Amino acid sequence: MERVGFCGLGTMGGAMAANLRRAGFPLTVWNRSAGRAAELLELRAVQGASPAAVAEASDVVVICVSDSPDVEAVLFGPEGVSAGASPGTLVVDSSTISPTASRDFAARLAAQGVAMVDAPVSGGSEGAQKATLTIMVGGEPADVERARPVLEAMGRSVTHMGPLGAGQATKAVNQVMLCGTYLGVAEGLVLAIRAGLDPEQVVKALGGGAAASWVLENRSGGMIADEYPLGFKVSLHLKDVMIALAMARESGVALPVAAMAAQIENGLVAQGHGDDDVSALARAIRAWSGL
Repeated sequence: MERVGFCGLGTMGGAMAANLRRAGFPLTVWNRSAGRAAELLELRAVQGASPAAVAEASDVVVICVSDSPDVEAVLFGPEGVSAGASPGTLVVDSSTISPTASRDFAARLAAQGVAMVDAPVSGGSEGAQKATLTIMVGGEPADVERARPVLEAMGRSVTHMGPLGAGQATKAVNQVMLCGTYLGVAEGLVLAIRAGLDPEQVVKALGGGAAASWVLENRSGGMIADEYPLGFKVSLHLKDVMIALAMARESGVALPVAAMAAQIENGLVAQGHGDDDVSALARAIRAWSGL
């Protein structure tokens, strides 16, 4: 069993790393801010002093941080992964960044004999905790197969989408589709409330039909209560949608729903709601409707 390192122990990463340890992988972990490794240390993980120290102790290094600059800092900053990695080390980037950035980072790592796959995840904090994430992977087939046991310890669905960057491109598609789903559920529930219907009964009635979705099942309660406990931050979804919109501009694709969602999320972030769950899109629909 390969030794695994994990850099980035946030809402998603901490739970993903815990599942790796529960699966029996020898695990070394690091996080930029201190104090995030307590549960993992109880599971007998080892805390590394830096990303370089994690890489020195690991055959496979998983990264799960917020954005392209964060990935670059973990990989190539002072005491970064590249400083501690040996030829043959495999980097698995589960962050959500642009496909272009993924390909650039992989080329820089390849120059020192280090392989990389991009493996962004979907499924929110619940999926991270339960090891039921959907994982979209880009990279060389041999590298993806080497990473598969690690990925399968964190997710239920692991799909090789194509060459490096294809995982990130697929994640962008995922985030675009979620724009419409979140907005559709929010608009429908607000309409139900304004029409004098019991919104919980509406959810029950529609949950077995064509309107059924993960969002309806898992986020409608918060939208009805106007409460948005964290599953996946508005600010992070906005970052992902902006990646998708940039891809769309390059490809000549129109994404009107995604563009509208980005505008609404920009407003939510400006109002101080960037750390709410992305279902807080309903906050705007409710406010515009006088609720």
